[in-house]
Amino acid sequence: MSETTAEQKPDPKTPEKPDPVDDLVITHHTLRSAAGELAYTARTGRVVLREEEVKDDVFRGWKARAEMSVTAYTLDDTDVTTRPITFVFNGGPGSSSVWLHMGLLGPRRVDFGDVEAPHPPPYRLTDNRETLLAVSDLVFIDPMSTGHTRAVEGGKPKDFHGFAKDVEQVTELIRLWCTREDRWMSPKYVIGESYGTVRAVAVAERLSTRHSMGLNGLVLISSVLDFGSQDFEFHRADDACLNFLPTYTAIAHYHGKVKGRLTKLRQEAEAFAAGPYRTALAAGRRLPAKERASVVRTLARLTGLSEEYVERTDLRIEHWRFCTELLRDQGRTVGRIDGRFSGPLYAKIAENMDADPSMDAMEAPFTAALHHYLRQELGGTLEMSYEVFSEAAMKDWSFKEFEGKPIFVADRLERVMRANPHLRVRIEYGYYDLATPYHAAEDMVAHLRLPDEAFDRIEHAYFETGHMPYLDEPSRRRESAGIAAFVGRR
Repeated sequence: MSETTAEQKPDPKTPEKPDPVDDLVITHHTLRSAAGELAYTARTGRVVLREEEVKDDVFRGWKARAEMSVTAYTLDDTDVTTRPITFVFNGGPGSSSVWLHMGLLGPRRVDFGDVEAPHPPPYRLTDNRETLLAVSDLVFIDPMSTGHTRAVEGGKPKDFHGFAKDVEQVTELIRLWCTREDRWMSPKYVIGESYGTVRAVAVAERLSTRHSMGLNGLVLISSVLDFGSQDFEFHRADDACLNFLPTYTAIAHYHGKVKGRLTKLRQEAEAFAAGPYRTALAAGRRLPAKERASVVRTLARLTGLSEEYVERTDLRIEHWRFCTELLRDQGRTVGRIDGRFSGPLYAKIAENMDADPSMDAMEAPFTAALHHYLRQELGGTLEMSYEVFSEAAMKDWSFKEFEGKPIFVADRLERVMRANPHLRVRIEYGYYDLATPYHAAEDMVAHLRLPDEAFDRIEHAYFETGHMPYLDEPSRRRESAGIAAFVGRR
């Protein structure tokens, strides 16, 4: 017996939900920068992103999928065909753009203080005289579930928590912004930090292959394009041990555990990693006892750790444990994001620190500054929580495209640099960065499959800071000047 059910029709008494619309708030400002007075327009709020919906080979229209939070700055009365525009995001995955926005590039920044003397609450904002707005318009992007970005009502945020969908969304926002604002003819740049460098390279490649949009430049701050070069989860993790060693040396030197000139010590650590240390790790149990003892002594001297501890690690010092061990005799731990920071260990017998003291020092001032700034100075009206870090995104993030192999996007950088012979790349490194160690990033560049001329389009900048160079005032000014020169040089 069969039963036929009539097609269910919508209840005429129930109104359809209205389609979401953009809700950008517009304000006007002036700033006295190092380049002179800047008159600019700010827009903050959310932009609705839509996707084509096709079912059974039938086009069903453009359906709203997400409301993306952005803050944008445009200099008044400029020619958009010559004025650069720069799209900016941080990483995580699961981080908002607050760090580059309020720490380095925007027209206002948080007055953080210094690693040795951070300011207490309540925190302060100050004009950013070195803002990149002097040479480029700016669009700060918060990926899904960060900032005020959310899926539309009825949507599933988890569907967007992953490598491919994230790249697709950010690419679409850039395409849409350039279309609405008539910026296709503008010089265009993308700046990413940390996991944002993975996103930046993948977005640049998708813009090129999907939309035929050529960029003028990429800025990769604290880059990690090859996770295999720094992943301690692998069975041996030899590459990670080699690439982290020079950073261990720099941090140990900063805290007085290693004596000598930093430059010479780093060079020694780099040479040791390339030679005797690499050979020792590759040999395993075949390494003669005398040679092993020599390697243990050198590792202990370069890392500030005891020979007994180095021996117990089987010559393989994991970075989170290094943070916990270096200052154990003082009951303190050092930062992973920035090894210059230190904080009290929750237990002197702890195997690992329970929190990163560098993040403990940074989150409150940046978060307070951003919340105040969006509402009080830019007139934002959104009352939902601004998610500096999205726990949902970090928990759900999918790398299914790389299942069974390390996350690797250096090939996408190769592809876009070959396709666009005018694309320039700036890579920034921090000597005290244990999140994306500088030596691993250098190793990635050294293995790029590119013609010789392409390497002339890659510039490098080094800072005696950690993951975020702008947390040090002299470094912030030098970093700002370097990026401005990079963007302004066409």
